[in-house]
Amino acid sequence: MSLLCKSAALLVRHTRSAPGLLSSVRLCSSAQYEYIVVEKRGEKKNVGFIQLNRPKALNALCDGLMKEMGQALDTFESDGDVGAIVITGSERAFAAGADIKEMQNRTFQECYGSNFLAHWNKVSTVRKPVIAAVNGFALGGGCELAMMCDIIYAGEKAQFGQPEISLGTIPGSGGTQRLTRAVGKSLTMEMVLTGDRINAQEAKQSGLVSKVYPVDQLVSEAVKCGEKIAAHSKIVSAMAKEAVNASFELTLAEGNHFEKRLFHATFATDDRKEGMTAFVEKRKANFKDQ
Repeated sequence: MSLLCKSAALLVRHTRSAPGLLSSVRLCSSAQYEYIVVEKRGEKKNVGFIQLNRPKALNALCDGLMKEMGQALDTFESDGDVGAIVITGSERAFAAGADIKEMQNRTFQECYGSNFLAHWNKVSTVRKPVIAAVNGFALGGGCELAMMCDIIYAGEKAQFGQPEISLGTIPGSGGTQRLTRAVGKSLTMEMVLTGDRINAQEAKQSGLVSKVYPVDQLVSEAVKCGEKIAAHSKIVSAMAKEAVNASFELTLAEGNHFEKRLFHATFATDDRKEGMTAFVEKRKANFKDQ
């Protein structure tokens, strides 16, 4: 199967006009995954696309799904053609939470000894920009997964929440930390202590999401955003992402110093020179990711 996949990938480069072959390659590349669908989208196939695929469980985040997510993210990280990544679920649920059946009988010793859920943080460590396209429920671990992404787009019927309190526990993958940084202490306390949800418009007003779209347009709009990002220099995009994320960890003075150093570093890249030269010459820049 592995050899077949590699052969198909080589053939498709020379037969871009053969949609049947493209479909075969897509199926071949997704065959290794049980819980997610993985492909490349966009006109130039430069947007990595990951769709959670546990419909009967409302895309509940089981350990196997999160491991597959990590594998797919590693694949896109090493793919020089991919400049951004979109993560989505179904129209009914982005992810309705963690798989409670997997957690139900765990002990403290098991959780602490294995550093339970540590690998779930993988999404937040990816260097390429990641966009969450959230339709339906984004609850518990699903809300935490969305917040690990760099940009959140929501469908009109999306709902966000951290209902762990009703299960006798608290968020364990960044819910209390990232939500506070996104929407402030008061709303976070209300959501975490009551388990109440907020809808898409409330999420936008509070700063949790950047845009809200009709349900049937959400994924295509997220991919368009990914294409726009991927059209820029990948190395400079990584620097920009690193600088913004540093603002959550550093003081203002430290953050400004860090930003300045990364700004200076762009002058060591060919893409910075190309971008400024193209601007002066009134033409479109041709970035080489160098």
